[in-house]
Amino acid sequence: MPDLTLVILGAGSSSRFNGHAKKQWLRIADEPLWLYATHNLLCYGPFDKVIVTASKDEIAYARKFSNTITFVEGGESRQDSLNNALLHVNTPYVIVSDSARACVDEAMMQRILKAKEQYDCVVPYLPVVDTVVYEDSTIERESVKLIQTPQLSQTALLKQALLSPIQYTDDSSAIKAMGGKIGYVLGDIKAKKLTRKEDIDMLTCLRAPSNTTFVGSGFDVHSFEDGKVMMLGGVEIHPNIGFKAHSDGDVAIHALIDALLGASGAGDIGELFPDTDMRYKNCDSRILLKEVCTFLQKVGFEIVHCDITIMAEFPRIGVHKDTMRFCLAHILNIAPQHVNIKATTTEKLGFIGRKEGVGVSATATLKYYDWKNA
Repeated sequence: MPDLTLVILGAGSSSRFNGHAKKQWLRIADEPLWLYATHNLLCYGPFDKVIVTASKDEIAYARKFSNTITFVEGGESRQDSLNNALLHVNTPYVIVSDSARACVDEAMMQRILKAKEQYDCVVPYLPVVDTVVYEDSTIERESVKLIQTPQLSQTALLKQALLSPIQYTDDSSAIKAMGGKIGYVLGDIKAKKLTRKEDIDMLTCLRAPSNTTFVGSGFDVHSFEDGKVMMLGGVEIHPNIGFKAHSDGDVAIHALIDALLGASGAGDIGELFPDTDMRYKNCDSRILLKEVCTFLQKVGFEIVHCDITIMAEFPRIGVHKDTMRFCLAHILNIAPQHVNIKATTTEKLGFIGRKEGVGVSATATLKYYDWKNA
């Protein structure tokens, strides 16, 4: 049985990257960066277990990418996330890396693995070739090391070291503070961590995102309810005949949300906004749509187009279509000509024909954020 567990840290806020998407969700061909980095290191196994940390609002989506990875909710800091992951580590050794360090090659990994039993923590580093000034004083550059990941540690010692209230920026610092023996092995300049957008040009192993277009469909129906404002497509349509629903019942936005989630493979509206959650009681559906748009942006998508068909005998939709289009385009952050709304009836048939409610079908198209040419 392998004596080593792999932990990939991917729960960070990506605040320094300042891009359209979070850096761990940039697509490398069809894989998000965190999965690409994980698969890259898996080539150098074997590992008893693979653990990936993800933020609270992204972990459910991350789980859709693999049923062999153990996903763990991250914390407020790197150290909190790693502590959460270590609760699931049972092997004597653990190797920890960042999801944004995706270009680690075999030679570098072999240098780390060969030193496993000689040290409490094995750390790859880069030597400094430029003059180094610290607080206005020049210091010996031979004494300076630029630390990288992955870092390989004795699990028990790392768990103990990270109980400290001190926040460490890497594993070796925590173990060294306990008096642990640190082994430094040569890293690789190609294994640079993606931190800022300008770092992208240095990471030659990363391929551009796929140019695939993703299409999703959504459908929803709601019956009428007296004494409630009718919201449809983000627009107030009637002052006292609304929709029976947990939220405001905007059936057009609900169908659109399902179409967007379908295109991204992120489930359905009930998974994100369950009708058992009182936070969404009488909630404005425009707020829900904004949350979905923010989520799609974070996980690496751009919205291209949507097409909505409203099926109703009542109310009459025609005069409201343009207002709906501009309202939805503003929320989706796309041009209004890329939002299409159609209205039809069911020729007096069914519950819609009897004026008991409204049905809406929607289609949405997405593409990956093209970080390569941004």
